[in-house]
Amino acid sequence: MTELGPVVWPPAPIGTERLVLRESEARDRAAFIELFASPEVGTYLGGPRPRDELERAVPEVPGRRAGLFVIDLDGAMIGMITLDRRDAERPGHVHPDAREAELGYMFLPEAWGRGYAAEACAAALDWFADTLPGEPVVLCTQTANDRSMRLAAKLGFTEVAQFEEFGAEQCFGVWPSVAPSG
Repeated sequence: MTELGPVVWPPAPIGTERLVLRESEARDRAAFIELFASPEVGTYLGGPRPRDELERAVPEVPGRRAGLFVIDLDGAMIGMITLDRRDAERPGHVHPDAREAELGYMFLPEAWGRGYAAEACAAALDWFADTLPGEPVVLCTQTANDRSMRLAAKLGFTEVAQFEEFGAEQCFGVWPSVAPSG
């Protein structure tokens, strides 16, 4: 997997107490559309996308790429987690050469408040730490997004910077804790 390094993708499904982190399948298409069309999900992500646009644009098997895990609860997609390289042009880095792995997550509103995001993100971070030992993971979220800020703290991210991006104040955190570069 070029984006994250010498990693075989997809990995075997990762099971937690209640969830499975797995590769995307055709049966997940409706949930992907729901995620991106949801006003609640889009609140801190630039807003929802029009459903008719998504119906035309989302492929038959959406999200099938290295670094994207579907979060499955009892055979149905409830969210997704991404581990991608952070664009070197964006603010917030811990290494001079940038390109750190960045954790992202989106969950359907009906899955909120049940601990699924913490459970799934912890499993993805454990997988990443086992696969690429010693490499930090970064996370960037709007400071106004209380749920995401609490999740970042619960997962062990340490805030190392705040800056404005996308017209909002952002919190930049690192897992495990490392000192940011220049």
